[in-house]
Amino acid sequence: QLQLVESGGGLVQPGGSLRLSCAASGFTLEDYTVAWFRQAPGKEREGLSCIDSSDGSTYYADSVKGRFTISRDNAKNTVYLQINSLKPEDTAVYYCAAVRGTFLSRRLCMSPRSFFAGSWGQGTQVTVSS
Repeated sequence: QLQLVESGGGLVQPGGSLRLSCAASGFTLEDYTVAWFRQAPGKEREGLSCIDSSDGSTYYADSVKGRFTISRDNAKNTVYLQINSLKPEDTAVYYCAAVRGTFLSRRLCMSPRSFFAGSWGQGTQVTVSS
């Protein structure tokens, strides 16, 4: 059974940092393109970052570029999202998703529709508040 589990969310003060983890079981995550999304109440799911399976290319949304970093640890079958300089508007449920294949396109790699046939985690809550 293919499964993704996110962890690392929590309550953090503005300016703080978190590292979110997306751990895979039942498949080798290295062979998959993985993306992070978030969804705040009343808003659409937003693509944040993506790491392509073909050459490890990484993509970021303009809203998080310079603050978020996506990375893989193939030995741990895990993808991470380091998030720094957190702002209250970063409050949301954060999801990771994986799909077999490659996009080599920033637009496709960060679109939720591209991962429709893939695997999704259950989400981890990030709350930024003082």
